[in-house]
Amino acid sequence: MSGAARATTPDMTSTGPKDDPKGRATGTPGGTAHGGAPGYAAGRTLPLRVEIVRQLRRRRTAVMFGLLLLLPWILVVAFELGPAGRQGGLRLSDLATQSGLNFAAFSLSVSANFLLVVAVALFCGDTVASEASWSSLRYLLAAPVPRDRLLRQKLIVALGFSAAAVICLPVMALIAGTLAFGWNDIIVPGTGETIPALDVLPRFGIVIGYALVSQLVVAALAFLLSVSTDSPLGAVGGAVGLVIVSNILQAVDTLGSVREFLPTYWNTAWMDALALDMDFSGMIKGTSVSVTYAAILIAFAFRRFRRKDVVS
Repeated sequence: MSGAARATTPDMTSTGPKDDPKGRATGTPGGTAHGGAPGYAAGRTLPLRVEIVRQLRRRRTAVMFGLLLLLPWILVVAFELGPAGRQGGLRLSDLATQSGLNFAAFSLSVSANFLLVVAVALFCGDTVASEASWSSLRYLLAAPVPRDRLLRQKLIVALGFSAAAVICLPVMALIAGTLAFGWNDIIVPGTGETIPALDVLPRFGIVIGYALVSQLVVAALAFLLSVSTDSPLGAVGGAVGLVIVSNILQAVDTLGSVREFLPTYWNTAWMDALALDMDFSGMIKGTSVSVTYAAILIAFAFRRFRRKDVVS
């Protein structure tokens, strides 16, 4: 092939960082003065609705949401069939059957450190790695979809599904608990104080919001691993492994105040929102730690993806 022919042949497989910073594709034959094809607009590539529909059609999406929505009902059956809670006990598990709000708080506490972690890691860790494992990622970039836009669209959708997963479980638990145990005032674990249910309901929104924020580290690490490997299982497992290791280190008392910088240390700070006198100090610290880690990890993900050799 002559040198002139090679100069005009599009590189459909070497999907290196040839995207213009403004989102225009370069090196495409028959392009405009800016290097893009006639009618091409980077802002119209890979619409969010397309990515949302693709994720909704995945079997793992239906399975995960089915499990999250079913778990509260399984817990209701377990409480109904099991022995009554310890009389006078003030643990969250002892108070779970006292009201729908108590039950919802218990359901969130038992699922936040594993089931919700797996759900968030699955949605964020599978999104890019699965495309790489199917060898479809190179064709998306050759469409051409600018790398930053592709990653941003996938991240937005992944975070949206993760948020839906974190929200649906406590909401379903509140519905199941109210139907099974009634709409009663909440009993505060540890102290036994009672707070009117209507006063606690806005606080429960704060609890769910903080649960979302606390999962940002898992989402960001899973996303970073997703752009670094073509193994979805490796990306999901790496993020879940972070939580396991962090929980183990959290139990080492000799680490002292160093544990406060662990990504899981403040995960249960949302319980302060259900106290008679709300205390936001723990949630503020937890939010700062989670957001900081997430911002750094997501920045690394974008930096790595810009330089990644997708063909290999």
